[in-house]
Amino acid sequence: MTEPASASRLQLIENLDLKAAGPLRSELLSLRHTPLDIDASNVQRLGGLCLQVLMSAQATWAADTIPFAISSPSPAFQEALSLFGAEDLQPFVQQG
Repeated sequence: MTEPASASRLQLIENLDLKAAGPLRSELLSLRHTPLDIDASNVQRLGGLCLQVLMSAQATWAADTIPFAISSPSPAFQEALSLFGAEDLQPFVQQG
């Protein structure tokens, strides 16, 4: 009997600006096909392109039927989601 895979944990950096989008995408792709817990506690700025990368990752994990969560969102991360109207990502954000 195979045990379920434990979740990989990805710590987001403080400034998720334009320059961070490429490396974030690459890191997420390297974690594909594993349950994922993204720690957003350090985020002080969330730019639109990084938000798109996160939303794409959520959709990819959902299509693959693999667990995906964003935990410990900083106030700045939560505010950015609200300002962008990112309702699609909100259900995956877990307080902690």
